[in-house]
Amino acid sequence: MDKTAVVKVGAAASASVCALLGGAVLAQYIVAKKKRAGKKTKIIEMMPQFEKNTVHMKDPERVEQIICGLIKGGASKLQIITDFDMTLSKFSINGKRCPTCHNIIDNCSLVTEDCREKLVALMNKYYPIEIDPHLTMEEKFPFMVEWYFKSHTLLVEQRLQKDKLPEVVRESDAALREGYEQFFDRLQKHSVPVFIFSAGLGDVLEEIIRQAGVYHTNVKVVSNFMDFDDNGILRGFKGELIHVYNKHDGALRNTDYFKKQKDNCNIVLMGDSLGDLNMADGVPNVENILKIGFLNDKVEEHLEKYLDSYDIVLVKDETLEVPNAILQKIL
Repeated sequence: MDKTAVVKVGAAASASVCALLGGAVLAQYIVAKKKRAGKKTKIIEMMPQFEKNTVHMKDPERVEQIICGLIKGGASKLQIITDFDMTLSKFSINGKRCPTCHNIIDNCSLVTEDCREKLVALMNKYYPIEIDPHLTMEEKFPFMVEWYFKSHTLLVEQRLQKDKLPEVVRESDAALREGYEQFFDRLQKHSVPVFIFSAGLGDVLEEIIRQAGVYHTNVKVVSNFMDFDDNGILRGFKGELIHVYNKHDGALRNTDYFKKQKDNCNIVLMGDSLGDLNMADGVPNVENILKIGFLNDKVEEHLEKYLDSYDIVLVKDETLEVPNAILQKIL
């Protein structure tokens, strides 16, 4: 056999070995991949935060595609649209429920015991309706309006003092999710607009993030703001009521804000209810939108609906680890 033939045979053998080895490696990779996650894809696999058992996705490939689009767009195309209560703030610590913005006022020393009992009674009546998986958002809508109207009326009767709010927040058990500093600071560093859209109390919300040191200039808050008289006494509430199931209407009322961010066509949306899914309805020319849902309560009843609606569902996860990991890739 001449040299040329030997070389050809050697090359063919080498190619066969490589093909076999390559096929074996690929097979091992596929098996390991299926064992580890169920079709997790390259970008997601680079983020160990996605290995947590709190992370659920119906369609990992879709999540991969959206994240790739967000990475391609970078900081200049990105904006954040997020709920606050039980999304940026914690749902519970060691099994104990954390207060919402409304709860902080309900439980403070400025409110009489009689008023507090009435507010608790309202919550016990209407909160089960809010999270009832068997009712549509349309069916829940009038009950939410009724709840907010009654509770706000009670608060006005208490003649709350504006200058007492910082102390009330400071003495409360309000808590932002772990990793909030990294979340807000990275977005501010890269000048990414943050739109906080809350059905809570805007004055309390702003005080929470102010005291946490993360109320940066790139943050805009839209919420239920209190209306104080010249003496700083609560006399009502400003503007249209925002509750958990009318955020579509609220989003459309903020189209001027979204028009100013017209180049920010990539969105990371975060919420903890199905009503939060409509928060980006006022945004023109959306290219990519990643919807992250925090499922805090009644997991078995709600998980399927959340998986159908949100791209990523974080179950009983009191951190911002997953959003932060995604932002680190984008920015």
